[in-house]
Amino acid sequence: MYAVLLPVAVFLLFYIRRKDVYDLHHSILGLLFSVLITAVITDAIKNAVGRPRPDFFWRCFPDGNELYNRWGNAVCHGRESDIREGHKSFPSGHTSWSFAGLGFLSIYLSGKIKAFDQKGHVAKLCIVFFPLLIASLVGISRVDDYGHHWQDVFAGGLLGLVVAAFCYAQLFPPPYNDEGWGPYEYFRALEESRSNTNSGESVNELDVQPMSLAVVSQQVRKHGNEFAALEDLESAESVYRWKMMQLDYRSATSSSKSLYALFSLTSHLSL
Repeated sequence: MYAVLLPVAVFLLFYIRRKDVYDLHHSILGLLFSVLITAVITDAIKNAVGRPRPDFFWRCFPDGNELYNRWGNAVCHGRESDIREGHKSFPSGHTSWSFAGLGFLSIYLSGKIKAFDQKGHVAKLCIVFFPLLIASLVGISRVDDYGHHWQDVFAGGLLGLVVAAFCYAQLFPPPYNDEGWGPYEYFRALEESRSNTNSGESVNELDVQPMSLAVVSQQVRKHGNEFAALEDLESAESVYRWKMMQLDYRSATSSSKSLYALFSLTSHLSL
């Protein structure tokens, strides 16, 4: 549970500070992906390999009395559940789960604090390595308790760290990237928001142009001076063309309609 609760607590602290719901959602999602995928792979390998644990002798013979059949095979008289678990040494489940959760947290912190910004801050590396140190101590404890061989611990740690890196890469940019402090979805939503804002400004500018043309047309009818009206119309047309150069090419369809209305009015007044 520590491999999940500790990272979630850190994610919540960053959420309280930045109020970024995208970051909170994707960090928890990536953490759960990492831990669950590692658990499935670890259990599958355990059942397939069936390597005995270092303490398998005492699981098989709890009283210390060895018993063999006539072919020389050991006849275990311990509890069946203990014997079954005694054949699940490789790889270490505690180690793989620890590196899956705390390894994900380590990569997450390296992106958040910009540990790879090429400024040489050693303190940032200490923060990044702290979760990995905890996971390593968990693996060492499994060897000290005679629950696993050192090869089991090494393979479990490598498995958990690799899965954590893959799950992180699915949702976040690399930690050394300039945008490594946030998830992909945050920058995607930010880009869509900017696109919608620019599109709205373009539509507002296009709506102003027919109003200007209507004002010029009213002046023509009021004064009856065709030459002055044409001069005003040409001036309005030049202003309109200057503003059209500032519009985005995505508004080409809307702008063509306004341009067609302008040239239609010009040809009508010149007749």
